[in-house]
Amino acid sequence: MTEVSDREPPRRRVPGPARPVRSGGGRRPGPGARPARRPGPPRPAPRAFRLGSPRPRLRMIGLALTLVLAAFVVRLLQVQAVDAGTYSAKAEQNRYVVHTLPAERGGITDRNGVALATTVDSYDITADPTMFTREQLKVDDGPEQAAALLAPILGQDQEHLAKVLRPNNRELRYVRLARRQTPQVWNQIKDLKTALTAKAETDRATVNVLAGVFADPSSKRVYPGGDLAAGILGWVGADGKGGGGLERKLDTTLAGEDGKIRYAQSGGRQVPTAGSTETPAVPGSDVELTIDRDIQWAAQHAISEQVEKSKADGGYVIVQDTTTGEILAMANSPGFDPGDLAHADPAALGNAALQDAFEPGSTAKVLSMAAVLEENVATPGTHITVPNRLKRGDRLFKDDIDHPTWYLTLNGVLAKSSNIGTIMATGELGKTQAEANKVLYSYLRKFGLGGYSGLGFPGETKGILAPPDQWSTSQQYTIPFGQGVSVNALQAASIYSTVANGGVRIEPTLVRGTKGADGRFTPAPEPKKTRVTSEKTAKTLSQMLESVVDDEEGTGTKARIPGYRVAGKTGTANRVDPATGKYHGYTSSFAGFAPADKPRVTVYCAIQNATEGSYFGGQICGPIYKQVMEFALKTLQVPPTGAAPARLPVTFKP
Repeated sequence: MTEVSDREPPRRRVPGPARPVRSGGGRRPGPGARPARRPGPPRPAPRAFRLGSPRPRLRMIGLALTLVLAAFVVRLLQVQAVDAGTYSAKAEQNRYVVHTLPAERGGITDRNGVALATTVDSYDITADPTMFTREQLKVDDGPEQAAALLAPILGQDQEHLAKVLRPNNRELRYVRLARRQTPQVWNQIKDLKTALTAKAETDRATVNVLAGVFADPSSKRVYPGGDLAAGILGWVGADGKGGGGLERKLDTTLAGEDGKIRYAQSGGRQVPTAGSTETPAVPGSDVELTIDRDIQWAAQHAISEQVEKSKADGGYVIVQDTTTGEILAMANSPGFDPGDLAHADPAALGNAALQDAFEPGSTAKVLSMAAVLEENVATPGTHITVPNRLKRGDRLFKDDIDHPTWYLTLNGVLAKSSNIGTIMATGELGKTQAEANKVLYSYLRKFGLGGYSGLGFPGETKGILAPPDQWSTSQQYTIPFGQGVSVNALQAASIYSTVANGGVRIEPTLVRGTKGADGRFTPAPEPKKTRVTSEKTAKTLSQMLESVVDDEEGTGTKARIPGYRVAGKTGTANRVDPATGKYHGYTSSFAGFAPADKPRVTVYCAIQNATEGSYFGGQICGPIYKQVMEFALKTLQVPPTGAAPARLPVTFKP
């Protein structure tokens, strides 16, 4: 039995063609034959590599990806869930912008509706400094070129403008070049920008260096009369708020309420489709004053001329309606232009007629006479023998001129403005000098001295009036003739308006009423009225004051007005220099009203420290009184006086 093997039978090798045998170990190589290759060292057998398991690597990569995804998930939860409100608010804040809509400031007019202060459209000229760099303009001196074009238009220094346009902070995007410029100024700049743009399109060498100049709409306060009534009106500061006078006092009424507009923006431009919300601005109310523009002009012109002629420090004129207490004019010299504060004298800012406190001098003698008459101490015809000198306390008193003994009536004491006669008359107000002082003090207070006028005007002084128990030995005798007590010009005028109004003091007023945005006029509250003297006393005082002007013995003859009965009083007081606190120079004044028989207008004038020509009140203020009073009577169409003056006696024969 034959055994079968499972091995594969060996393959038979088939012999190929026989290779030729080289003699001598090989065949001689022929031309071009390759050299024989030497046998190299035996090659090692390739090593077998064993791959590791991939599972650990996959686990690490999976863990890393899981952590990254987890971080993203946590952040998304924080943004969309936990802090969603905060980020939403930030997005809204960045997307939406809020702009203030400035309210139009109310105007100020005189009693006849003539504009004294108004608001017009204007522009704040601004710029984006990043648009003046070399990267933007391709020139190195962009700010300098722009400044050279803008300086003459804006009226500013060229170097200053160039410095503003090239700030240290290179990221600054907004600077203000000029505030509240007129539309004409902005139109000039726009025309220049347009011309440069047009030229740059045809000439590549031209650069529009004004491309970064813009304008923000604003408003500007304008005073059509220039310096007219500046002391009353005040001014508006750069912040748009009242800085003085009625502009400051009535700022809330005039300013109105600003509005707001909120809208979506992108790239600095409003997105029309995103909607907007707007709170409209509420315009300020218009204010109508008691001032008459024409009378104000006449008063201001008259006082300015006399202050300049007398080379005085300053002066004031008050014109008041005696029946209503309304102030028709309040003029100061020197003044200022509230629309051009840059060139104003800082010392002239404000309202000197209300802010200056000075000794009134003899114009205050009417107060002493009112007390004497009301207390029935004397009558206009009472005889008073006036010596050349009068010793009281530790002083020797005299009148403004040396004179022999005068034999005057009480009316004559006022007409000739005798200090000595006034001291003697007021000394009878009490059994002792201390009692007389108390009585006189009570009348001074009732006439408004030592207190505010009631206007509530910024910076107003109430003057100086010490209580009677604090009067020095000399003040007991000088206060009756207007020294040792201080007033402002309006207080002095109010004294005479009280007498003219039958002894009833009416608090002065400057505002007649306001007109709101709805056009409705709201009258100002009625002023406070106070009975100071009886009507009989007031009428007697009026007749006595006529003697000052009408009688040849009087000191106020230069104040006469043909056709009208005039009541008035002169004053020449030693002046306290505000700089040193010592007496230097004089306060010259004149006060009165007309027509004396049916009073309608009070005029008060005072000039401080006249240094050229006369300094007597009757000589330099009497003519101003006449000029202003005549103008006021004609303006108000007050008819001439019909009755003749009383002509009370001035002297008596001993």
